[in-house]
Amino acid sequence: MEGSPGDAETVDPVQRPGDDRRDPRVFPAPGENDGFRILYVCTGNLCRSPLAERLTLSILGPCSALQVISAGTRATPGMRMAERAQHVLIRLGGDPGGFTSQRLTSELVAAADLVLTATTEHRAEVVARHLPTAARVFTIAEFGTLARAVPAAAVVCHDDPVRRARALVTEVRALRGLVRVDRPDIPDPYGRSRLAHRAAGRAIAQSLTVPFRLLTHAPAS
Repeated sequence: MEGSPGDAETVDPVQRPGDDRRDPRVFPAPGENDGFRILYVCTGNLCRSPLAERLTLSILGPCSALQVISAGTRATPGMRMAERAQHVLIRLGGDPGGFTSQRLTSELVAAADLVLTATTEHRAEVVARHLPTAARVFTIAEFGTLARAVPAAAVVCHDDPVRRARALVTEVRALRGLVRVDRPDIPDPYGRSRLAHRAAGRAIAQSLTVPFRLLTHAPAS
């Protein structure tokens, strides 16, 4: 598993407890703003979820209304992204600078408006931690597949990013069970080849392309 405790692959000479400064690893407290909160989840928070987090930030650009973080179900806090994942992220246009891992908590799940997981197993664990989240948790690949079937007009008609994000989740949720998702999981590349890391990065990037195109597309005049 990706960076899981007790796994031989956890000990990576490239990764040490990070002392880099980075953005806060928690969402703002309720009431601090009216933003939309996206949480990515994998196992070790070393490859898949940080790739997704930093790609999302690169796609959406600076937008205080959309907060994006990631966590791992079995993460060791304070670890840097896996070196090969960093290389893939840079090739895809993202920035790994300052990233450190954190462990998933029920509080993070409860605070998120959208949770996107690497696999169906992670999705089930997220729901087990906070049952009301079931309506707003998807795998990354599942969300991307369902988003491709969303009528663009239902999302891009809103000029406010938060309303747009909420509309997208509503539309995607309505398609659950109606649109077939053949490959809902993104395999764990941790400790594997560069090719495996590139495949994971491509799968994440391809899955995010349509949903975040809808979030950033200019509304019709």
